[in-house]
Amino acid sequence: MRLDHVSYACEPDGLAATADRISAKLGVEPVKGGVHPRFGTRNMIFPLVNGQYLEVVEVLNHPASDKAPFGQAVRARSEAGGGWMGWCVAVDDLAPFEERLGRSAVPGNRKFPDGQELTWQQIGIKGLIADPQVPYLLRWDDGTEDLHPSKARPASVKLECLTIAGSSERVTDWLGTDVEKTLDDVQVQWIAPNGTPGVMSVTFETDSGRVEI
Repeated sequence: MRLDHVSYACEPDGLAATADRISAKLGVEPVKGGVHPRFGTRNMIFPLVNGQYLEVVEVLNHPASDKAPFGQAVRARSEAGGGWMGWCVAVDDLAPFEERLGRSAVPGNRKFPDGQELTWQQIGIKGLIADPQVPYLLRWDDGTEDLHPSKARPASVKLECLTIAGSSERVTDWLGTDVEKTLDDVQVQWIAPNGTPGVMSVTFETDSGRVEI
């Protein structure tokens, strides 16, 4: 179990403009991700060191986005002005979470221009919608290791710290294990929620120094 990526829902002027603003802050160019047909979304990627990445995600005018919880979550966050939507933990086995949550993981996929396909299973978006401090979970399908978004381009930016409105006890209970064990050397600052809990900011170490978004 490890911190895999953080998700930023695009602002009202769309995916490209939002990614451009983040690019200017981080000092690196984004990589075009692609469409998630099952979720009715698309994204752009900022590869990070330590096998992590930042995605900027946009909801599409597509029937799938009305049905899929991930599409619903992106739309709700973007309609609220955009910003940090959540964080995601990668696990080797989703079965314990399926059993505990009483539902099955759902498949996700994204095709590359050369025809290769990145596939995964994910669960927990409904939990994130109800309580945005908790991460959602995924398992990358076997054989997709070389397609992981963190490998889309050599990375120099490091995810250093998450600031989350919420409590480590709540997230530990959600994960079923100590949240600190999922974070490696990524720090978390827990602050008392003032309104809705969730990711308030993310701090990165860049070639130009620390940047908080």
